[in-house]
Amino acid sequence: MQGALGYDIHQTLFIGANSLLVEGAADILFIQTISALLGREGKEPLSEKWTLTPVGGSGRIATFVRLLTGQKGMTVATLIDIQSNDRVTVEGLYRDKLLKKANVCTFADYTGKTEADIEDMFDPDFYLSLVNEEYGLTPAITLTNLTSRAPRMLVRLDEYRKSSGVLSIFSHYRPARYFHEKLDRLAPKVSADTRERFAKAFVDLNKLLK
Repeated sequence: MQGALGYDIHQTLFIGANSLLVEGAADILFIQTISALLGREGKEPLSEKWTLTPVGGSGRIATFVRLLTGQKGMTVATLIDIQSNDRVTVEGLYRDKLLKKANVCTFADYTGKTEADIEDMFDPDFYLSLVNEEYGLTPAITLTNLTSRAPRMLVRLDEYRKSSGVLSIFSHYRPARYFHEKLDRLAPKVSADTRERFAKAFVDLNKLLK
């Protein structure tokens, strides 16, 4: 298995004694930026003992869990997106006893939704402001434009883009990068509810560390 995944590990993974599996680069930037913000405010950030390990999507997570948990002395956990078509895969991590249930965290656990990406940890209007500012959209996309009832912001945004022709090319990495680069200016706009959602996730994850 290690041989088959060797290229991916060399190119895209950061592996440490405590590996927190996330989807990709956007998740890493959002998590690191919010963690820094909470730390500034005297709240508990994500422990620096965690190594953020991008796996490229929930469809690959079980494979990486099997690989990493085979390494002696490692602590492995997830903070991952979840949607209806991959719920069986994600929940299988603890049902198949690959990880303890406490080690399988999804963004839905902290948003109160059945499906959630990391973008759903933010208030919808704030996330849209990141998109509008990063892409310089005029007129800006507003919540009233997003008529879809899908639970995930990225799906609602994608459906609007396809129907309206606005923002024909979109990368969810770019709003994350913008947030990271403009944190000092944007920090006051991050709601208390958003801070609380991330803080709860970080506390839960930090409890898993030895």
